[in-house]
Amino acid sequence: MRIHLCVVGRLRAGPERDLVDDYLSRFDKAGRGMGLGPAKLVEVEDKKGGGMAAEADLLRRAIPPGKVCVLDERGRQMPSPDFASTLGRLRDEGVPDLSFVIGGADGIDPTLRAEADLAISFGAMVWPHMLARAMLAEQIYRAASILAGSPYHRA
Repeated sequence: MRIHLCVVGRLRAGPERDLVDDYLSRFDKAGRGMGLGPAKLVEVEDKKGGGMAAEADLLRRAIPPGKVCVLDERGRQMPSPDFASTLGRLRDEGVPDLSFVIGGADGIDPTLRAEADLAISFGAMVWPHMLARAMLAEQIYRAASILAGSPYHRA
């Protein structure tokens, strides 16, 4: 199952970019033998300033056919093992592509949120969307590690 991170905004070189690249690279190696990956980061940018609706249109064009999971403060909070189980279940169901969507500074357009198959949240706190990418990339790698029985996740 291929993983896509479809996100608003572009990460410049720096620690956040390094974290995302590192965790996605780790995921690609860990998931390869389990039918997970590769992971791809797709960045879109609304240069015309059209707001959430314009960002949603750009994201829709970036999302391949398959399942869609939005990161949203209204989404379901789940422990890492449950997240891993969800990824494993979708893989086992034969889902070819799973896209994770992170909106811009104002969040995800309600119409795009309503179209998603799943919505998850990193908790009640609001996180910068650039940092949320690194957190998501780490959780995707952690999920592969859990499914592989690796000691990375210590529960």
